[in-house]
Amino acid sequence: MATSTGWFQWAILSAVFAAMTAIFAKIGLRGVDSDFATLVRTWVIVVVLAGFVYVAGKWSNPFELSRKTWLFLVLSGLATGASWVCYFRALKVGEASKVAPVDKLSLLLVAVFAVVFLHERPSGREWVGILLVGLGVLILGFKR
Repeated sequence: MATSTGWFQWAILSAVFAAMTAIFAKIGLRGVDSDFATLVRTWVIVVVLAGFVYVAGKWSNPFELSRKTWLFLVLSGLATGASWVCYFRALKVGEASKVAPVDKLSLLLVAVFAVVFLHERPSGREWVGILLVGLGVLILGFKR
């Protein structure tokens, strides 16, 4: 499933786990500060992922990575952390069924950023799907 054609299965699994994340987090946020909850979640991720990398024999010397790789992995980590803090704060005060779909506005933003920065070219059909997600977020965001 790790081949270039297996991306869709991994993406579906990501969506399933992201959905579980929203539900588990919403329940877990009861009676705890959202920033502290994000910290606990992050430590769990670090421990589990470190174990996985070690057991799978995928550990390599991080000092052998290029400066560019380090820069963009650090930037990605900072963006992830900021996203998680915002997401948990939103979940703390909002309904998971509304917060999670609005969070998926990232799909539209990724498409736009990929065109601008990575020079990717989604097809017309793909743009229709991406824009429908954006429209859905707008519908959820406006109160009646």
